Amino acid sequence: MADEELQDLVRRRLWELARTPDEASRLSRWVVPPETIERMARIGGRSFISEGLAEFLAHALGVPENRVRRAAGLPQVEDPREDIATGPHLRLVRDDDAT
Repeated sequence: MADEELQDLVRRRLWELARTPDEASRLSRWVVPPETIERMARIGGRSFISEGLAEFLAHALGVPENRVRRAAGLPQVEDPREDIATGPHLRLVRDDDAT
């Protein structure tokens, strides 16, 4: 189950950010090779992610480290930002003249 979650996370974030595995690898400071990121997106790859790589993959995907850890089935780390409330980033605009 966690393998599919990690695969979905990697595939979705690469697509959402329009990022290639090479660009993602560069953002991880080349710690996670582009071939590994591509393989994780194609066939999963929970076995590729250790506790030490989770932080770098999170940077590559632009997500909090605990999101990668959850998807990979790794233990969570303390994150001081987890209590920050966030809201939707979209704002609905109503056009009263359209009726």
